[in-house]
Amino acid sequence: MATGTGTYHQQLAEQKRAAIIAAATSLFLGGGYAGTSLARVAEVAEVSKATLFKQFPTKASLFEAMVKEHWNAGDDERPEPAPGDLARGLAEYGRRYAALMSRPEMVGLYRIVIAEMPRFPGLAATHFDAGKMPFFDAVRRYLAAEHDAGTARVADPVAATTQFMGMISNFTFWPRLTVVGWDPNAAETARAVDDAVTTMVARYGTR
Repeated sequence: MATGTGTYHQQLAEQKRAAIIAAATSLFLGGGYAGTSLARVAEVAEVSKATLFKQFPTKASLFEAMVKEHWNAGDDERPEPAPGDLARGLAEYGRRYAALMSRPEMVGLYRIVIAEMPRFPGLAATHFDAGKMPFFDAVRRYLAAEHDAGTARVADPVAATTQFMGMISNFTFWPRLTVVGWDPNAAETARAVDDAVTTMVARYGTR
Protein backbone atom coordinates (compact mmCIF):
# COMPACT_ATOMS: atom_id res chain seq x y z
CA MET A 1 0.00 0.00 0.00
CA ALA A 2 2.80 2.37 0.86
CA THR A 3 4.45 1.64 -2.47
CA GLY A 4 1.23 2.43 -4.33
CA THR A 5 0.77 5.65 -2.42
CA GLY A 6 4.37 6.63 -3.08
CA THR A 7 3.96 5.97 -6.80
CA TYR A 8 0.79 8.04 -6.90
CA HIS A 9 2.44 11.01 -5.20
CA GLN A 10 5.45 10.71 -7.47
CA GLN A 11 3.26 10.73 -10.56
CA LEU A 12 1.33 13.71 -9.23
CA ALA A 13 4.57 15.60 -8.57
CA GLU A 14 5.79 14.82 -12.10
CA GLN A 15 2.51 16.02 -13.59
CA LYS A 16 2.73 19.26 -11.65
CA ARG A 17 6.36 19.71 -12.68
CA ALA A 18 5.42 19.21 -16.34
CA ALA A 19 2.59 21.73 -15.98
CA ILE A 20 4.94 24.26 -14.38
CA ILE A 21 7.56 23.91 -17.11
CA ALA A 22 4.89 24.14 -19.82
CA ALA A 23 3.52 27.31 -18.25
CA ALA A 24 7.01 28.75 -17.82
CA THR A 25 7.83 28.01 -21.45
CA SER A 26 4.72 29.82 -22.65
CA LEU A 27 5.33 32.82 -20.41
CA PHE A 28 9.09 33.09 -20.94
CA LEU A 29 8.75 32.85 -24.72
CA GLY A 30 5.81 35.23 -24.77
CA GLY A 31 6.88 37.86 -22.27
CA GLY A 32 10.61 37.39 -21.84
CA TYR A 33 12.57 36.58 -18.72
CA ALA A 34 12.15 39.90 -16.95
CA GLY A 35 8.44 40.01 -17.76
CA THR A 36 7.67 36.64 -16.21
CA SER A 37 6.98 36.20 -12.51
CA LEU A 38 6.88 32.96 -10.55
CA ALA A 39 3.46 33.93 -9.24
CA ARG A 40 2.12 34.15 -12.79
CA VAL A 41 3.73 30.79 -13.67
CA ALA A 42 1.96 29.18 -10.71
CA GLU A 43 -1.33 30.72 -11.79
CA VAL A 44 -1.05 29.51 -15.40
CA ALA A 45 0.14 26.05 -14.29
CA GLU A 46 -2.77 25.89 -11.83
CA VAL A 47 -0.57 24.97 -8.89
CA SER A 48 -0.01 26.70 -5.58
CA LYS A 49 2.93 29.02 -5.09
CA ALA A 50 4.16 26.67 -2.36
CA THR A 51 4.21 23.78 -4.86
CA LEU A 52 6.12 25.84 -7.40
CA PHE A 53 8.65 27.19 -4.88
CA LYS A 54 9.25 23.68 -3.55
CA GLN A 55 10.45 22.51 -6.98
CA PHE A 56 11.83 25.81 -8.27
CA PRO A 57 12.84 28.22 -5.50
CA THR A 58 14.07 30.86 -7.96
CA LYS A 59 13.21 32.04 -11.44
CA ALA A 60 16.74 31.14 -12.53
CA SER A 61 16.25 27.51 -11.49
CA LEU A 62 12.96 27.37 -13.40
CA PHE A 63 14.58 28.84 -16.50
CA GLU A 64 17.35 26.23 -16.27
CA ALA A 65 14.78 23.43 -16.07
CA MET A 66 13.01 24.82 -19.13
CA VAL A 67 16.30 24.96 -21.06
CA LYS A 68 17.09 21.35 -20.18
CA GLU A 69 13.61 20.30 -21.26
CA HIS A 70 14.02 21.97 -24.67
CA TRP A 71 17.45 20.47 -25.28
CA ASN A 72 16.69 16.98 -24.02
CA ALA A 73 14.10 15.76 -26.56
CA GLY A 74 14.44 12.19 -25.28
CA ASP A 75 18.19 11.91 -25.89
CA ASP A 76 18.76 10.58 -22.38
CA GLU A 77 17.06 7.38 -23.50
CA ARG A 78 19.20 6.92 -26.61
CA PRO A 79 22.53 5.09 -26.42
CA GLU A 80 25.52 6.94 -27.82
CA PRO A 81 26.70 5.50 -31.15
CA ALA A 82 29.60 3.08 -30.77
CA PRO A 83 32.83 3.94 -32.61
CA GLY A 84 33.70 2.05 -35.77
CA ASP A 85 31.68 3.81 -38.45
CA LEU A 86 32.35 7.53 -38.48
CA ALA A 87 29.75 8.37 -41.11
CA ARG A 88 27.01 6.42 -39.36
CA GLY A 89 27.74 7.90 -35.95
CA LEU A 90 27.95 11.47 -37.19
CA ALA A 91 24.76 11.02 -39.20
CA GLU A 92 22.96 9.94 -36.02
CA TYR A 93 24.19 12.95 -34.05
CA GLY A 94 23.59 15.25 -37.00
CA ARG A 95 19.96 14.21 -37.33
CA ARG A 96 19.40 14.68 -33.60
CA TYR A 97 20.98 18.12 -33.64
CA ALA A 98 19.09 19.26 -36.73
CA ALA A 99 15.82 18.12 -35.15
CA LEU A 100 16.59 20.04 -31.96
CA MET A 101 17.57 23.24 -33.75
CA SER A 102 14.53 23.05 -36.03
CA ARG A 103 12.05 23.09 -33.15
CA PRO A 104 10.00 26.33 -33.29
CA GLU A 105 10.51 27.10 -29.59
CA MET A 106 14.32 27.03 -30.00
CA VAL A 107 14.22 30.34 -31.85
CA GLY A 108 12.24 31.91 -29.01
CA LEU A 109 14.66 30.53 -26.45
CA TYR A 110 17.68 32.04 -28.19
CA ARG A 111 15.88 35.35 -28.60
CA ILE A 112 15.22 35.47 -24.86
CA VAL A 113 18.91 34.87 -24.10
CA ILE A 114 20.07 37.49 -26.62
CA ALA A 115 17.55 40.11 -25.52
CA GLU A 116 17.94 39.64 -21.77
CA MET A 117 21.69 39.04 -21.62
CA PRO A 118 22.63 42.68 -20.83
CA ARG A 119 20.42 42.64 -17.70
CA PHE A 120 20.75 38.93 -16.86
CA PRO A 121 24.19 37.76 -18.05
CA GLY A 122 23.74 34.46 -16.26
CA LEU A 123 21.05 33.42 -18.75
CA ALA A 124 23.59 32.86 -21.50
CA ALA A 125 25.73 30.67 -19.26
CA THR A 126 22.68 28.71 -18.13
CA HIS A 127 21.54 28.19 -21.71
CA PHE A 128 24.97 26.98 -22.81
CA ASP A 129 25.88 24.90 -19.74
CA ALA A 130 22.48 23.27 -19.18
CA GLY A 131 21.34 23.14 -22.80
CA LYS A 132 23.88 22.99 -25.57
CA MET A 133 26.92 21.76 -23.63
CA PRO A 134 25.64 18.24 -22.79
CA PHE A 135 24.92 17.58 -26.47
CA PHE A 136 28.24 19.15 -27.49
CA ASP A 137 30.07 16.92 -25.01
CA ALA A 138 28.34 13.81 -26.36
CA VAL A 139 29.58 14.55 -29.89
CA ARG A 140 33.04 15.42 -28.59
CA ARG A 141 33.27 12.13 -26.69
CA TYR A 142 32.15 10.24 -29.76
CA LEU A 143 34.80 11.84 -31.97
CA ALA A 144 37.47 11.16 -29.35
CA ALA A 145 36.35 7.52 -29.25
CA GLU A 146 36.61 7.27 -33.04
CA HIS A 147 40.11 8.71 -32.78
CA ASP A 148 41.09 6.16 -30.12
CA ALA A 149 39.63 3.37 -32.25
CA GLY A 150 41.73 4.45 -35.22
CA THR A 151 38.75 5.11 -37.44
CA ALA A 152 39.34 8.88 -37.38
CA ARG A 153 42.21 11.28 -36.81
CA VAL A 154 40.81 13.96 -34.53
CA ALA A 155 43.62 15.73 -32.72
CA ASP A 156 41.25 18.39 -31.36
CA PRO A 157 37.76 16.93 -30.69
CA VAL A 158 36.47 20.29 -29.42
CA ALA A 159 37.35 22.06 -32.66
CA ALA A 160 35.98 19.20 -34.74
CA THR A 161 32.70 19.18 -32.81
CA THR A 162 32.39 22.94 -33.26
CA GLN A 163 32.89 22.56 -37.00
CA PHE A 164 30.34 19.76 -37.31
CA MET A 165 27.59 21.40 -35.29
CA GLY A 166 28.31 24.74 -36.92
CA MET A 167 27.77 23.39 -40.42
CA ILE A 168 24.35 22.10 -39.42
CA SER A 169 23.15 25.04 -37.35
CA ASN A 170 24.31 27.57 -39.93
CA PHE A 171 21.72 26.11 -42.29
CA THR A 172 18.97 24.80 -40.04
CA PHE A 173 18.87 27.43 -37.30
CA TRP A 174 20.71 30.75 -37.47
CA PRO A 175 18.94 32.09 -40.59
CA ARG A 176 15.64 31.65 -38.69
CA LEU A 177 16.68 34.56 -36.46
CA THR A 178 17.23 37.01 -39.30
CA VAL A 179 15.64 35.72 -42.51
CA VAL A 180 11.86 36.01 -42.70
CA GLY A 181 10.24 32.75 -43.77
CA TRP A 182 13.38 30.62 -43.49
CA ASP A 183 12.01 27.13 -42.89
CA PRO A 184 13.93 24.30 -44.61
CA ASN A 185 11.84 21.21 -45.29
CA ALA A 186 12.79 17.70 -44.19
CA ALA A 187 14.64 16.88 -47.42
CA GLU A 188 16.68 20.10 -47.31
CA THR A 189 17.56 19.53 -43.66
CA ALA A 190 18.59 15.93 -44.34
CA ARG A 191 20.79 17.09 -47.21
CA ALA A 192 22.48 19.67 -44.95
CA VAL A 193 23.25 16.93 -42.41
CA ASP A 194 24.54 14.58 -45.12
CA ASP A 195 26.80 17.32 -46.50
CA ALA A 196 28.19 18.01 -43.01
CA VAL A 197 28.87 14.30 -42.47
CA THR A 198 30.56 13.96 -45.86
CA THR A 199 32.80 16.94 -45.10
CA MET A 200 33.75 15.59 -41.67
CA VAL A 201 34.52 12.10 -43.01
CA ALA A 202 36.68 13.58 -45.78
CA ARG A 203 38.55 15.72 -43.25
CA TYR A 204 38.91 13.30 -40.33
CA GLY A 205 38.15 9.77 -41.55
CA THR A 206 40.91 7.19 -41.95
CA ARG A 207 39.06 4.83 -44.29
